[in-house]
Amino acid sequence: MHHQPVRIPEHTARAGATSSGCLDRRTLLAALSAAPLLALLQACSSSDSPATSSTAASAPTSTAAPGGSGREVRSGSARRAPDPATALGAARAVNLLGTDLYARLAAGNTDNVVFSSASIMYALAMTRAGARGATGTEMDAVLHASETGSTPEGFHGALNALDAALESRSGEFQVESQTLPVELAISNSLWGQDGVVWVPAFLDLLATEYGAGLRVVDYTSDPEAARSAINNWVAGRTNRRIPELLAPGAITPGVMLTLVNAIYLKAPWLSPFPEAATEDRAFANADGSKVLVPVMSATIDATYSRGDGWQAVDLAYVGNSLTMTLIVPEAGSLAEIESRLPTGLLDTVTSSLAPREVVLDLPRFDIESRVELATVMAALGMPTAFDPDRADFSGMATDQKLFIDLIIHQANITVDEKGTEAAAATAVVMRTTSANTEPPVKLSIDRPFLYAVRDIPTGAALFLGRVSRLG
Repeated sequence: MHHQPVRIPEHTARAGATSSGCLDRRTLLAALSAAPLLALLQACSSSDSPATSSTAASAPTSTAAPGGSGREVRSGSARRAPDPATALGAARAVNLLGTDLYARLAAGNTDNVVFSSASIMYALAMTRAGARGATGTEMDAVLHASETGSTPEGFHGALNALDAALESRSGEFQVESQTLPVELAISNSLWGQDGVVWVPAFLDLLATEYGAGLRVVDYTSDPEAARSAINNWVAGRTNRRIPELLAPGAITPGVMLTLVNAIYLKAPWLSPFPEAATEDRAFANADGSKVLVPVMSATIDATYSRGDGWQAVDLAYVGNSLTMTLIVPEAGSLAEIESRLPTGLLDTVTSSLAPREVVLDLPRFDIESRVELATVMAALGMPTAFDPDRADFSGMATDQKLFIDLIIHQANITVDEKGTEAAAATAVVMRTTSANTEPPVKLSIDRPFLYAVRDIPTGAALFLGRVSRLG
């Protein structure tokens, strides 16, 4: 059945329009993730396309949203049971996007890097659900949608399957005499302007593949209340590691829709580092300076590999599904090793890991990153989405001409003796260890290194980053 637009009742008039009907440099759609991603779109009103109101086959329902965030409009369609086999294609797409982004974010600087390509993928994939024409084609290429099959439906279905697989990693695990929890949660939501006409097929897809409804807010009359509601939602789903994704003034009367993806991980090491062994040691920063930082030490059964100019070790989290891979370049070769990521370095490393006892020295680290991604995403190959004249997001709304104006991504990660906590996606564990008779290998991480937090069953790298400066 052909779906007609559904109008959300409008209680206030829109403000901020120019005489041409185009909202005056206001952001319109925001896709956030907890390595939050904020993609703001601007809109031009379509005065020659009056909205109509009708009921779709899967009629949306309107209920009070949890957390006091107003009404929630939700498609009548239930979330689809995914095909688990398709998660592997989605994981490949996440990894390819991650290495593309790493090359851009790490180039030309010595900053620490932390980001979640999974979080960015989910937020932009929800945005892709409403893209049409060249806008959608370019987004498909940048998001590596072809890894999941040949149709847009296959892309969204594969991400649904990956989401289900990752969510299943949470649970309580018995380790010797202790019961230890692993928390990995992925949440999606939409925040729409009261009165905008949303296409039912768009709401249906977000409900069936992302489990998301649309919370009605009034950006026009009370932008601060909308900002507070979105920030509270993100904070609640990241254990308050990201308490204020949207800064004061970020929400303006021109905003019409915000898509949010929040990913949170807290996982203990399978073999924790003894706190008594931590002591201050020298770390050589990428800029040549040396600092004393707390360094953890342990002899652990892990998986280890070495190659041309690098060593690598996998550290397991409880549950044996998640792992943190540390890649340590030889002194002075950080940039050269990083340049190999887009050509498959991570696959080379992970495929060559083998059981080994490792005497490991690893600095504690706690890093955060907030980056603006619009220029990066356009340079990767989706410029049309940012062009007010050419962008086509007509699959979202019939009475607005939308284009992306701004994308902000924020992430943080903490690694200490007990394990890892991160807002965005983060996963850490290692392969099953078999007995080995080789002598222990010594790996003292006293210089810049790369890390990837991975899901072993699917191969998805949920976090990528580097530690290049401590102290």
